[in-house]
Amino acid sequence: MNKYALLIIPTLFAAQATMAQDKKTDPAKDPKTTEVWEPVPKTVTPGKLPQEAPSDAIILFDGRNLDAWHSVKDPSKPAAWTIDDGFFTVKKGTGNIETNKKFTDYQLHMEWRIPTNISGEGQSRGNSGVFLASTGGGDEGYEIQIMDAYNNKTYVNGQTGSVYKQAVPLANANKKPGEWQYYDIIWNAPRFNEDGTVAKPASVTVFLNGVLLQNNFILKGETRYIGAPEYKKHGAASIKLQDHGDPSPAISFRNMWVREL
Repeated sequence: MNKYALLIIPTLFAAQATMAQDKKTDPAKDPKTTEVWEPVPKTVTPGKLPQEAPSDAIILFDGRNLDAWHSVKDPSKPAAWTIDDGFFTVKKGTGNIETNKKFTDYQLHMEWRIPTNISGEGQSRGNSGVFLASTGGGDEGYEIQIMDAYNNKTYVNGQTGSVYKQAVPLANANKKPGEWQYYDIIWNAPRFNEDGTVAKPASVTVFLNGVLLQNNFILKGETRYIGAPEYKKHGAASIKLQDHGDPSPAISFRNMWVREL
């Protein structure tokens, strides 16, 4: 070993000792001071495919029955929409349906299909909607629009992926009629003070076919067909699907599940 090495080695040991001492005496230099170990996140087993329900999901439609839903017109009656091979379809004239279970904040996955033989134009072309919190017996609540917007012109705050009459979607990611499409939605329900005033407004993030359409949009209130949106005090609420009553062929749905947040 040469004399230069003999000089360097003690210097390195001294530097390491100084760094160790600094960590002991100065927490700002210790990376462990910013490590968080608890609470440990719960374990959730994902589906084999992105659209498959994870282990903690609540299944809203299993491909066989609508036991998780009831009629909005008469909550004592089951949902009367038509069930086919792994999907269900709006039965016109029976009215909206909503979930038996009520939710607050959640992640929702749902798949839907505009029929190939769709007719009409504008808002009359395959119109439906998902209300993220149903607050009444009709179309009350907070609606994400569903309709054929593949090659169909309408007002942009009413096309697929809009927060109806409130927020224009960031893109048009619609597929052709006859193809299955899917929504992934993150819903944060509003919170209210005792006197009914809004403590925290609702917010929503919406993906259609993997494309971001609403990026944590802050809602101005419930959906209104005419007039400005407004809030009214409510708690946990059902998820609702709309029977719009159009003469054109009806929309179908499948593979619906929700994760409470």
